[in-house]
Amino acid sequence: MIMPCLSSLPLGTSHAMLSDVDLLDAYSRAVISVVDTVGPAVVGVSGVGTGMLITPDGYALTNSHVASAVKAYELTLRDGTTLKAELVGKDPHTDLAVLRATGTGLPHARLGDSGQLRVGQLVVAIGHPFGFQSTVTTGVVSALGRTMRAQSGRTIENIIQTDAALNPGNSGGPLVDTRGQVVGINTAIIAMAQGICFAVPSNTAQRVVSLLIRDGRVIRSYLGITGETWPIHRRVTRYYHLEQESGVRVAHLDPNGPAQQAGLKKEDVLISLANHQMKGVDDLQHFLTDWPVGIPAEAQVLRGTELVKRTIIPTELKS
Repeated sequence: MIMPCLSSLPLGTSHAMLSDVDLLDAYSRAVISVVDTVGPAVVGVSGVGTGMLITPDGYALTNSHVASAVKAYELTLRDGTTLKAELVGKDPHTDLAVLRATGTGLPHARLGDSGQLRVGQLVVAIGHPFGFQSTVTTGVVSALGRTMRAQSGRTIENIIQTDAALNPGNSGGPLVDTRGQVVGINTAIIAMAQGICFAVPSNTAQRVVSLLIRDGRVIRSYLGITGETWPIHRRVTRYYHLEQESGVRVAHLDPNGPAQQAGLKKEDVLISLANHQMKGVDDLQHFLTDWPVGIPAEAQVLRGTELVKRTIIPTELKS
Protein backbone atom coordinates (compact mmCIF):
# COMPACT_ATOMS: atom_id res chain seq x y z
CA MET A 1 0.00 0.00 0.00
CA ILE A 2 1.38 3.36 -1.02
CA MET A 3 0.95 6.07 1.59
CA PRO A 4 1.02 9.72 0.62
CA CYS A 5 4.22 11.45 1.76
CA LEU A 6 2.79 14.65 3.16
CA SER A 7 4.34 16.95 5.74
CA SER A 8 2.30 17.70 8.82
CA LEU A 9 4.04 21.08 9.09
CA PRO A 10 2.75 24.22 7.38
CA LEU A 11 4.47 25.10 4.12
CA GLY A 12 7.81 26.80 4.77
CA THR A 13 8.04 25.62 8.39
CA SER A 14 10.92 23.41 9.50
CA HIS A 15 11.21 21.21 12.57
CA ALA A 16 13.95 23.54 13.83
CA MET A 17 11.65 26.56 13.51
CA LEU A 18 8.89 24.75 15.33
CA SER A 19 11.33 23.84 18.07
CA ASP A 20 12.24 27.51 18.51
CA VAL A 21 8.56 28.38 18.85
CA ASP A 22 8.13 25.67 21.46
CA LEU A 23 11.12 27.01 23.37
CA LEU A 24 9.73 30.52 23.33
CA ASP A 25 6.42 29.23 24.61
CA ALA A 26 8.21 27.36 27.42
CA TYR A 27 10.14 30.52 28.29
CA SER A 28 6.93 32.56 28.42
CA ARG A 29 5.19 29.97 30.55
CA ALA A 30 8.10 29.97 33.01
CA VAL A 31 8.01 33.75 33.38
CA ILE A 32 4.23 33.86 33.69
CA SER A 33 4.35 31.15 36.37
CA VAL A 34 6.90 33.16 38.36
CA VAL A 35 4.82 36.33 38.13
CA ASP A 36 1.66 34.50 39.18
CA THR A 37 3.45 32.90 42.13
CA VAL A 38 5.51 35.79 43.48
CA GLY A 39 3.83 38.88 42.01
CA PRO A 40 1.05 39.18 44.62
CA ALA A 41 3.67 39.35 47.41
CA VAL A 42 5.61 42.22 45.83
CA VAL A 43 4.79 45.61 47.36
CA GLY A 44 5.65 49.22 46.77
CA VAL A 45 7.31 50.87 49.77
CA SER A 46 6.14 54.43 50.41
CA GLY A 47 6.60 55.36 46.77
CA VAL A 48 10.41 55.14 46.93
CA GLY A 49 11.18 51.48 46.42
CA THR A 50 10.01 47.89 46.39
CA GLY A 51 9.67 45.15 48.97
CA MET A 52 8.12 41.72 49.33
CA LEU A 53 5.93 40.14 51.96
CA ILE A 54 7.68 37.05 53.35
CA THR A 55 5.13 35.88 55.94
CA PRO A 56 1.34 35.79 55.92
CA ASP A 57 1.22 37.98 59.04
CA GLY A 58 2.84 40.98 57.41
CA TYR A 59 6.62 40.80 57.69
CA ALA A 60 8.16 42.40 54.61
CA LEU A 61 11.72 42.49 53.31
CA THR A 62 13.28 45.45 51.51
CA ASN A 63 16.60 47.30 51.26
CA SER A 64 18.03 49.24 54.18
CA HIS A 65 18.56 52.25 51.93
CA VAL A 66 14.87 52.15 50.97
CA ALA A 67 13.80 51.98 54.62
CA SER A 68 16.16 54.85 55.45
CA ALA A 69 14.70 57.09 52.75
CA VAL A 70 11.35 57.61 54.52
CA LYS A 71 10.03 57.91 58.07
CA ALA A 72 6.48 56.65 57.55
CA TYR A 73 5.93 53.28 55.87
CA GLU A 74 3.08 52.29 53.59
CA LEU A 75 3.02 49.09 51.57
CA THR A 76 1.04 48.97 48.32
CA LEU A 77 -0.08 45.54 47.09
CA ARG A 78 -0.60 44.60 43.46
CA ASP A 79 -4.36 45.06 43.73
CA GLY A 80 -3.91 48.62 45.03
CA THR A 81 -4.52 47.80 48.70
CA THR A 82 -2.35 49.84 51.05
CA LEU A 83 -1.11 48.70 54.45
CA LYS A 84 0.49 50.80 57.15
CA ALA A 85 3.78 49.37 58.34
CA GLU A 86 6.48 50.00 60.91
CA LEU A 87 10.22 49.35 60.91
CA VAL A 88 11.28 46.15 62.67
CA GLY A 89 14.98 46.62 62.04
CA LYS A 90 17.58 47.31 59.38
CA ASP A 91 21.07 46.12 58.65
CA PRO A 92 23.07 48.65 56.59
CA HIS A 93 25.97 46.20 56.29
CA THR A 94 23.91 43.94 54.01
CA ASP A 95 21.50 46.67 52.81
CA LEU A 96 18.52 44.75 54.17
CA ALA A 97 15.57 45.83 56.32
CA VAL A 98 12.41 44.25 57.69
CA LEU A 99 9.06 46.04 57.97
CA ARG A 100 5.89 44.80 59.66
CA ALA A 101 2.45 45.51 58.24
CA THR A 102 -0.84 44.83 59.95
CA GLY A 103 -2.72 41.94 58.42
CA THR A 104 -3.28 38.20 58.25
CA GLY A 105 -3.44 35.73 55.41
CA LEU A 106 -1.36 38.02 53.21
CA PRO A 107 0.30 36.75 50.01
CA HIS A 108 3.96 36.04 50.64
CA ALA A 109 7.06 34.92 48.79
CA ARG A 110 9.46 32.14 49.71
CA LEU A 111 13.19 32.73 50.11
CA GLY A 112 15.06 30.02 48.21
CA ASP A 113 18.63 28.74 48.23
CA SER A 114 20.91 31.16 46.37
CA GLY A 115 23.76 28.68 46.81
CA GLN A 116 22.19 26.57 44.05
CA LEU A 117 22.34 29.33 41.44
CA ARG A 118 24.41 28.85 38.30
CA VAL A 119 25.78 31.40 35.87
CA GLY A 120 23.47 31.57 32.87
CA GLN A 121 20.38 30.60 34.84
CA LEU A 122 17.15 32.43 33.98
CA VAL A 123 15.93 34.91 36.60
CA VAL A 124 12.99 37.30 36.84
CA ALA A 125 12.93 40.68 38.59
CA ILE A 126 9.69 42.24 39.82
CA GLY A 127 9.48 45.78 41.15
CA HIS A 128 8.08 49.29 41.04
CA PRO A 129 10.63 51.32 39.02
CA PHE A 130 9.76 55.01 38.75
CA GLY A 131 6.42 54.20 40.38
CA PHE A 132 5.32 51.82 37.60
CA GLN A 133 3.67 49.12 39.66
CA SER A 134 4.50 45.42 39.25
CA THR A 135 6.99 45.79 36.42
CA VAL A 136 8.54 42.49 35.28
CA THR A 137 11.93 42.09 33.61
CA THR A 138 13.91 38.97 32.80
CA GLY A 139 17.53 38.07 32.34
CA VAL A 140 20.17 35.61 33.41
CA VAL A 141 22.62 35.27 36.26
CA SER A 142 25.63 37.01 34.74
CA ALA A 143 28.07 36.24 37.55
CA LEU A 144 28.22 34.98 41.12
CA GLY A 145 30.44 35.85 44.07
CA ARG A 146 30.74 39.54 43.31
CA THR A 147 31.54 41.98 46.10
CA MET A 148 29.88 45.35 46.59
CA ARG A 149 30.43 48.06 49.17
CA ALA A 150 27.37 48.88 51.27
CA GLN A 151 26.53 52.43 52.26
CA SER A 152 27.99 51.60 55.67
CA GLY A 153 31.35 50.99 54.02
CA ARG A 154 31.35 47.24 54.69
CA THR A 155 31.84 44.87 51.79
CA ILE A 156 28.81 42.74 50.94
CA GLU A 157 30.06 39.44 49.59
CA ASN A 158 28.56 36.75 47.34
CA ILE A 159 26.57 39.36 45.43
CA ILE A 160 24.59 38.13 42.41
CA GLN A 161 25.12 39.98 39.13
CA THR A 162 22.30 39.88 36.59
CA ASP A 163 21.34 41.54 33.33
CA ALA A 164 17.65 41.65 34.26
CA ALA A 165 16.86 45.33 33.79
CA LEU A 166 16.62 47.29 37.05
CA ASN A 167 15.87 50.96 37.51
CA PRO A 168 15.41 53.39 40.42
CA GLY A 169 12.49 52.05 42.43
CA ASN A 170 13.40 48.38 41.87
CA SER A 171 15.49 48.40 45.05
CA GLY A 172 14.23 45.87 47.58
CA GLY A 173 12.31 43.80 45.05
CA PRO A 174 12.78 40.08 44.45
CA LEU A 175 15.03 38.33 41.99
CA VAL A 176 13.28 35.02 41.37
CA ASP A 177 14.26 31.72 39.77
CA THR A 178 11.97 29.71 37.50
CA ARG A 179 10.69 27.65 40.44
CA GLY A 180 9.19 30.77 41.96
CA GLN A 181 11.74 31.03 44.77
CA VAL A 182 13.33 34.34 45.68
CA VAL A 183 17.09 33.95 45.21
CA GLY A 184 18.10 37.59 45.58
CA ILE A 185 17.00 41.03 46.76
CA ASN A 186 17.66 43.62 44.06
CA THR A 187 19.81 46.37 45.46
CA ALA A 188 21.95 48.30 42.97
CA ILE A 189 22.78 49.20 39.40
CA ILE A 190 25.83 50.80 37.84
CA ALA A 191 24.92 54.25 36.56
CA MET A 192 25.44 54.77 32.82
CA ALA A 193 25.86 51.00 32.30
CA GLN A 194 23.41 48.61 30.70
CA GLY A 195 22.71 45.11 31.93
CA ILE A 196 24.88 45.29 35.05
CA CYS A 197 22.68 44.95 38.12
CA PHE A 198 23.22 43.43 41.55
CA ALA A 199 21.22 41.54 44.18
CA VAL A 200 21.92 40.44 47.75
CA PRO A 201 21.72 36.61 47.86
CA SER A 202 18.74 35.04 49.59
CA ASN A 203 20.97 32.93 51.83
CA THR A 204 22.34 36.14 53.34
CA ALA A 205 18.82 37.53 53.63
CA GLN A 206 17.48 34.50 55.49
CA ARG A 207 19.98 34.86 58.32
CA VAL A 208 19.66 38.64 58.54
CA VAL A 209 15.85 38.54 58.52
CA SER A 210 15.69 36.06 61.39
CA LEU A 211 17.98 38.24 63.51
CA LEU A 212 16.15 41.46 62.69
CA ILE A 213 12.80 39.91 63.60
CA ARG A 214 14.25 38.54 66.85
CA ASP A 215 16.51 41.39 67.98
CA GLY A 216 15.78 44.39 65.77
CA ARG A 217 19.44 44.57 64.73
CA VAL A 218 22.38 42.39 63.76
CA ILE A 219 25.43 42.26 66.05
CA ARG A 220 28.49 40.96 64.22
CA SER A 221 32.02 40.13 65.13
CA TYR A 222 34.66 41.80 62.99
CA LEU A 223 37.97 40.36 61.82
CA GLY A 224 39.02 43.05 59.39
CA ILE A 225 39.34 40.89 56.29
CA THR A 226 37.69 40.80 52.90
CA GLY A 227 37.66 37.27 51.52
CA GLU A 228 36.66 35.12 48.61
CA THR A 229 35.96 31.41 48.32
CA TRP A 230 39.13 29.69 47.15
CA PRO A 231 39.89 26.08 46.09
CA ILE A 232 42.50 24.06 47.99
CA HIS A 233 44.79 21.78 46.00
CA ARG A 234 44.06 18.09 46.53
CA ARG A 235 47.63 17.33 47.51
CA VAL A 236 47.38 19.89 50.31
CA THR A 237 44.05 18.53 51.58
CA ARG A 238 45.47 14.99 51.59
CA TYR A 239 48.71 16.01 53.29
CA TYR A 240 46.96 17.81 56.13
CA HIS A 241 43.95 15.44 56.18
CA LEU A 242 41.55 18.33 55.60
CA GLU A 243 37.86 17.51 55.22
CA GLN A 244 37.18 20.36 52.81
CA GLU A 245 38.12 21.31 49.28
CA SER A 246 37.96 25.09 49.66
CA GLY A 247 38.59 27.89 52.12
CA VAL A 248 38.44 31.69 52.32
CA ARG A 249 41.31 33.53 50.67
CA VAL A 250 42.24 36.83 52.32
CA ALA A 251 41.91 39.41 49.56
CA HIS A 252 42.28 42.47 51.78
CA LEU A 253 43.27 43.18 55.40
CA ASP A 254 42.26 46.12 57.54
CA PRO A 255 45.66 47.48 58.66
CA ASN A 256 44.35 47.94 62.20
CA GLY A 257 41.96 44.99 62.30
CA PRO A 258 41.98 41.93 64.57
CA ALA A 259 43.15 39.57 61.80
CA GLN A 260 46.15 41.75 60.93
CA GLN A 261 47.05 42.11 64.60
CA ALA A 262 46.87 38.33 64.98
CA GLY A 263 49.39 37.87 62.17
CA LEU A 264 47.22 36.97 59.17
CA LYS A 265 48.53 38.09 55.80
CA LYS A 266 47.06 38.85 52.40
CA GLU A 267 46.76 35.69 50.24
CA ASP A 268 46.37 33.46 53.33
CA VAL A 269 43.60 30.89 52.96
CA LEU A 270 41.45 30.59 56.08
CA ILE A 271 40.58 26.95 56.77
CA SER A 272 38.78 27.12 60.12
CA LEU A 273 37.86 29.38 63.01
CA ALA A 274 37.30 27.92 66.48
CA ASN A 275 37.03 24.45 64.87
CA HIS A 276 34.31 25.68 62.48
CA GLN A 277 35.20 24.88 58.88
CA MET A 278 35.46 27.89 56.59
CA LYS A 279 34.63 26.34 53.21
CA GLY A 280 33.57 29.66 51.73
CA VAL A 281 32.47 33.22 52.33
CA ASP A 282 29.02 32.10 53.54
CA ASP A 283 30.64 30.10 56.34
CA LEU A 284 32.71 33.11 57.38
CA GLN A 285 29.69 35.43 57.36
CA HIS A 286 27.68 32.95 59.43
CA PHE A 287 30.52 32.58 61.92
CA LEU A 288 30.90 36.34 62.38
CA THR A 289 27.17 36.69 62.95
CA ASP A 290 27.09 33.92 65.57
CA TRP A 291 30.46 34.25 67.35
CA PRO A 292 30.48 36.53 70.43
CA VAL A 293 32.48 39.75 70.25
CA GLY A 294 35.71 39.66 72.28
CA ILE A 295 35.94 35.87 72.54
CA PRO A 296 39.25 34.53 71.10
CA ALA A 297 38.97 32.22 68.11
CA GLU A 298 41.81 30.01 66.91
CA ALA A 299 42.30 30.29 63.15
CA GLN A 300 43.85 27.63 60.94
CA VAL A 301 45.38 29.22 57.85
CA LEU A 302 47.14 27.93 54.77
CA ARG A 303 50.09 30.15 53.93
CA GLY A 304 51.29 28.72 50.65
CA THR A 305 51.51 25.04 51.53
CA GLU A 306 52.20 25.59 55.24
CA LEU A 307 49.38 25.21 57.78
CA VAL A 308 49.70 27.80 60.56
CA LYS A 309 47.57 28.71 63.58
CA ARG A 310 46.78 32.15 64.89
CA THR A 311 44.43 33.38 67.64
CA ILE A 312 42.11 36.22 66.62
CA ILE A 313 40.06 38.29 69.08
CA PRO A 314 37.08 39.71 67.11
CA THR A 315 35.81 43.21 67.78
CA GLU A 316 32.28 44.46 67.11
CA LEU A 317 31.46 45.52 63.57
CA LYS A 318 30.32 49.13 63.78
CA SER A 319 27.39 50.52 61.82
